[in-house]
Amino acid sequence: MAPLGKLIKWLIYLLLLIALVVALGLFGMRFADGPRGIIAGGPFSSGTLHSGAEPDWSFLKDRQEVEFQLLEPARSRTTWIVEHDGRIYIPSGYMNTNYGKIWKQWPLEAEKDGRAILRVDNVLYERRLVRIREGEQLPVLVSELGRKYLGNDPGMVEGGLAQIDSGNLWIFELQPR
Repeated sequence: MAPLGKLIKWLIYLLLLIALVVALGLFGMRFADGPRGIIAGGPFSSGTLHSGAEPDWSFLKDRQEVEFQLLEPARSRTTWIVEHDGRIYIPSGYMNTNYGKIWKQWPLEAEKDGRAILRVDNVLYERRLVRIREGEQLPVLVSELGRKYLGNDPGMVEGGLAQIDSGNLWIFELQPR
């Protein structure tokens, strides 16, 4: 076999090995205690369950990311969070894109069974994800998304509301269970 043919053969073997390692890593994350960055993880196995009165969520006003887990299916992820008027919300964008249709399955799962656990600073909060499609809070929530994550673009509210109307941006409120 020519040297170029051997090189191509070994490159193919190397790519297959890399693909196998990535696939095994992603599969293994299904059993991890929570997500790692953008990689979904397994159900939470650590943390203290919150009991008592509903928390003052204002401590999340400037928090960039939190972790949450759906109960069915029991997988966890890292996400953005918005706090407004004592209530908390999780956005999910790119819902109409080909990329989003492949990667973003959790919003569809949350619509079927919204039971979830929010984990912040190793405290677990039992929640219920409820999709918000309309209401007076939407412009404020979109504005807050812009402030926290998109650099306060002046056209953010109008564009964000259009994204909600088109179904490309979903927003879930994390209500008490």
